[in-house]
Amino acid sequence: MPRTNGGIIGRVNKTSFGKCTQTVRTSSTPSLSLQPGTRLIKTLIVAGGAGGRDVTSDFNTRASGAGGAGGLRNLEISAKCATGAITVGGGGSQYTNGSNSSIVACSVTYTSTGGGRGARYPGSAPGGFTSSPGGSGGGSGNFPTGDRGTGNAGGYDPPEGNPGGTGADASPAYGAGGGGGASAAGSNGSSSSGGNGGAGLDVSPDYPGAPNSAVYAGGGGGGGNPAGAGSGGPGGGGNGGAGAAGSNGTTNTGGGGGGAGNTGGNPGTARDGGAGGSGIVIVKELNKASGVWNLKSQLKAKQQGTWPEFFHELTYLVIAGGGGTAGRSGGGGAGGYRASFNCETSGGGGSSESSLEVKPGSFPITVGAGGASKNTWFGVQGNDGNDSVFSTITSTGGGGAGGNIGGARDGRPGGSGGGGGYCGTQSNGGSGTANQGRDGGDGYPGSPYATGGGGGASTAGGNGTSPGEAGAGGNGVASTITGSSVTRAGGGGGGGDNNPGTGGSAGPGGGGAGSAQCAAGGNGTANTGGGGGGAYGGPSPGTVAGGAGGSGIVVVRGPSAVTFSVSPCTNATSTHSPTGDKIATFTVSGTLTVS
Repeated sequence: MPRTNGGIIGRVNKTSFGKCTQTVRTSSTPSLSLQPGTRLIKTLIVAGGAGGRDVTSDFNTRASGAGGAGGLRNLEISAKCATGAITVGGGGSQYTNGSNSSIVACSVTYTSTGGGRGARYPGSAPGGFTSSPGGSGGGSGNFPTGDRGTGNAGGYDPPEGNPGGTGADASPAYGAGGGGGASAAGSNGSSSSGGNGGAGLDVSPDYPGAPNSAVYAGGGGGGGNPAGAGSGGPGGGGNGGAGAAGSNGTTNTGGGGGGAGNTGGNPGTARDGGAGGSGIVIVKELNKASGVWNLKSQLKAKQQGTWPEFFHELTYLVIAGGGGTAGRSGGGGAGGYRASFNCETSGGGGSSESSLEVKPGSFPITVGAGGASKNTWFGVQGNDGNDSVFSTITSTGGGGAGGNIGGARDGRPGGSGGGGGYCGTQSNGGSGTANQGRDGGDGYPGSPYATGGGGGASTAGGNGTSPGEAGAGGNGVASTITGSSVTRAGGGGGGGDNNPGTGGSAGPGGGGAGSAQCAAGGNGTANTGGGGGGAYGGPSPGTVAGGAGGSGIVVVRGPSAVTFSVSPCTNATSTHSPTGDKIATFTVSGTLTVS
């Protein structure tokens, strides 16, 4: 008997998986109702195109620039919480910018910028030859030095649009510049024609069946005299007028309006610029399919661009390397501490961060080294620790300790700040980074001197006090992400004076102990991000070393369905009992593969 499920063993899932339901919005709406279980959406946000410029009767040979297309952004964003208002930007009238389009997801607003208006010959009042920036920029009038509008006014990466073209003050067309489009800049005008509008973008692979052939944000064509005008860019751009009014951009494409052209007669004839086309917002829900699907259904869904994209929700602990110290110095600051597991706090009193939703793939992991030790003490600070990185999460290396004399006396800023050093005037602890760590302690300015302790993830380093009593390192933070409670990111203790003097105690969480009496400072513990302990280096430089900062650590945890693999093999994976959660622990830099 032939198989009916395309060769896949198991029951064929007969229920719809929604074809990753695609919703088109051509006007603003308060919200969008998503299918139950939708956690990720792909959204196209196209702003309104700008209007092309008109011409006046006082300049008989002049032509005007086209409007730029509305900004176009194609994003994949989290929708695990409520999706809010959708705004569809309107097209601008002649010489008016288009309006922004936007969507709100999980209280974050994602915006594309309205297109920039076109310009006309500089002597034509009012308005002159100024084009405007926008999602895509407007074209300039037929004047070579006229300003074309710049694109990507929102400053996005990848950019939302391109600049407009410039005009040509040459007969017989006196061609004006075309408006910028989503894929290309507007063309420059010439003696034979206005410039063409920049091409829009074909998004049909992502949004099959979308309106207007799924091509959006074309720039308007620049105006010209009867000799020729520019064509609107593919994606709804309006044509420039050849001795006539400019054409409107197409509704719900974000296309720019065409620039107007004059007749070349004497006197000339006033002509209108074309209006920009309104924008559009399209949302495709990337639902996770359940059940078993036959191969034919899978193939069809993939061909239609509707096969759902799978993702995993991961929690993390990312700790940077701790700060180092010198031969006479305060304590090193702990490495920055960022956490999202089980509502545990981040450093600096910050609340637990959001988990990360990632597609299957490979992710480079950076485990920051601790700041190296120094055995010199005259006019030097300790070395900063190095950053640790997982995906979009970066923890800042701990601040190096303040040293001896002048500008070197203050602790350095970092994830947690380094402690202030030795000096006859006030030495200040370095500042910690918000939601990563605390400040270092201040040094005591009198003799016998005492330095400040390095800041820890949860508390600031202690201040130095008389006589020669160095500050303690700040406390770290405990996490159970690996299955047991471990405290990390403690600050290093400051160095005390020689006679009398006492080194500062190590901050709980891997900080190194400070020393006195010509003894070396303790190193921060490896893979804790602990700061190094300060030292008292004796009567001459180079005799006693400060403590090095401890290296950082990166821990990633996912649900039982996920599979982790790590490289190099120095790193490790494990399975938590009884939850079955998968845990990847990185003690050196490497790669995490998620499947």
